Amino acid sequence: MRSTSRLFRAALVGLVAAGLSGCGLFSHSDARFDPAPLTDYAPSLAVSARWSASIGSGGGYGFSPELVGDTLYAATPSGAVAAVDASSGALRWRIDAGPLSAGAGSDGRVVAVVSQSGMVIAYDAQGKELWRSQAASAVNVPPTVGNGIVAVRTTDYRIQAFDAASGKLRWNVQRPGPALALRTSIRMLSVPNLLIAGMPNGRLMVIDAASGAVRWEGTVSTSRGASDLERITDVVGEPVVAGPLLCGVSYQGRTTCFDVSQGGRAVWSQEISSATGMHTDGQRLYLADARDVVHALDLKDGHEFWKQGALLNRRLGAPAPAGSAVAVGDYEGYVHFLSRADGTLMARLLVGGGPVVSALVSTPRGVVVQTGDGKLILVGVGG
Repeated sequence: MRSTSRLFRAALVGLVAAGLSGCGLFSHSDARFDPAPLTDYAPSLAVSARWSASIGSGGGYGFSPELVGDTLYAATPSGAVAAVDASSGALRWRIDAGPLSAGAGSDGRVVAVVSQSGMVIAYDAQGKELWRSQAASAVNVPPTVGNGIVAVRTTDYRIQAFDAASGKLRWNVQRPGPALALRTSIRMLSVPNLLIAGMPNGRLMVIDAASGAVRWEGTVSTSRGASDLERITDVVGEPVVAGPLLCGVSYQGRTTCFDVSQGGRAVWSQEISSATGMHTDGQRLYLADARDVVHALDLKDGHEFWKQGALLNRRLGAPAPAGSAVAVGDYEGYVHFLSRADGTLMARLLVGGGPVVSALVSTPRGVVVQTGDGKLILVGVGG
């Protein structure tokens, strides 16, 4: 009963959190939190939809495409799992896996999704089913595939790793969790020999991919406040690795970078929180804060290069680099392009399909958007 109650509360916050970055938890009737209207600007960048591929129906925070080489792997809540040519949008294969709660993750050899009952399902690179294994509880974070494992993060704050070839459970790591957690854009990161995960307690974990041993834990932020809602401080988005730096951002917390070459020492921290995460171009971090002001921070020391408030309360996702710009999706289905140099508005394009909640994927040709109605769209930059 206690576990059921916790999951119910987490699901409740997930529903509330769908509009966190623009509206706040309890401020829907306050005009200060109304989405900013689209402003006039002088376009300085040519953008266009280069291709569109319909892969299924529906969308959500547990669904985000993954680019491996020249192939995009994606899934939808309706059960579609697909491989799409990243240059042309041509469908390489598509199968029906039944209703899903999360997907897709891939290393180019194995593609993994999770059913609504917590069943982890793996396919080979041609879409042939390899195995099915039951996770400990529900999963609403896309699986991460790499280092010979398929890793999932369950709603009871457990990380489980299944053998990528056989589906056998390899290891299990669990940490105590808060009473409430966000349902937002979250993804674990696979790097050589390691799995890196942001957790709902404001911490980053570095786990040995082969054994499940926790090699390091660092605090991005600590919870504050009197109520369970005020104490939510989930690490959101995907952790950022750039050279020796490992960075994370939390909701109602801050942005922190650690130097893993010096035992994980905290190098810098900024009091900027986010509900959706951040991306890097190798020199700067880009993120939208809790009011949807977009920030560009120096990766080395955290100082702010610029911030752009023209998209205030528009429920932005995590910005993604796109040529000379950084792209960010909003609640109306627009993708906005801001100058990486100074944050000025350069272009916008309506892709439709409802709010853009899946993480944008940077490619050499632009950004790939997974829309709320089950499409993949390449928004090309320039030319």
